[in-house]
Amino acid sequence: MNKMTYFEAQKRASLCIESKNMDSSVAKYLMMERFNFDNTHLLLHYRDEMSLEDNKQYFSDIDKYIEGYPPQYIVSKAPFFGHEFYVDNNVLIPRPETEELVEWVLSDYQNQSNLRLLDMGTGSGAIAIALKLEHPNWQLSAADISLGALLVAQKNAENYNVDINFIHSDLFNKIDNHYEVIVSNPPYIADDELKYMDESVINYEPHEALFADDNGLLMYRKIADHIKKVASKKHGCLYLEIGFKQKNAVVDIFINKVPSAIITTKNDFYGNPRMIRVKY
Repeated sequence: MNKMTYFEAQKRASLCIESKNMDSSVAKYLMMERFNFDNTHLLLHYRDEMSLEDNKQYFSDIDKYIEGYPPQYIVSKAPFFGHEFYVDNNVLIPRPETEELVEWVLSDYQNQSNLRLLDMGTGSGAIAIALKLEHPNWQLSAADISLGALLVAQKNAENYNVDINFIHSDLFNKIDNHYEVIVSNPPYIADDELKYMDESVINYEPHEALFADDNGLLMYRKIADHIKKVASKKHGCLYLEIGFKQKNAVVDIFINKVPSAIITTKNDFYGNPRMIRVKY
């Protein structure tokens, strides 16, 4: 392979991606993330000649993207709430919408110095770690049914040197303690929504973290069953991410299971109802 500059490599990669009718901006993203460039350093290095090793790595990344592999998995990292998290195909790639769920919790408890909080279905640990970094005194636990996901979450917690209690549990089966706040981004996609999803999500992200039976509502029903049992003894607050078409159905589930609860929904920055808070 002939040597080329970083600029020439990015230009060639962009053309290859465009020829497949894919997002050519990923060529720049992969170059910056793979070689740890910000915009300034990318410009400074544009005219530098790439080593053959870097060139080979970069075009291997480009080939993976063209094959459909998510860019975040290619570079093994994704941003969330101003931090960078390690990700692989054991966990969902954190989404900006979920940051708003974190912001809601932080807004409601901004003056609370001590709080026992559970992140149910933690995946990469992004929610729990983001909350812990904002409030180091909060007692954070994070649970997941997937051992692979818990290993990723533990790796991220170690990277940020935060103390989080990780629990291997199928929902609340192994949860013994009471938590004042529970936050969760559970699987909520119905099988009939497959046609609306990107192929890269379907082919590479973990299905058990995406899809749920009962038109995507099964996990909400199970969580509501747990809250029903807890609410008879303890008060607390539950925060959930929901599908943009699920507002009425999820609200009805909690009204029926926990009639005394105070239920609030919240729209995301696109104006879609994507979050629910249940005070019980």
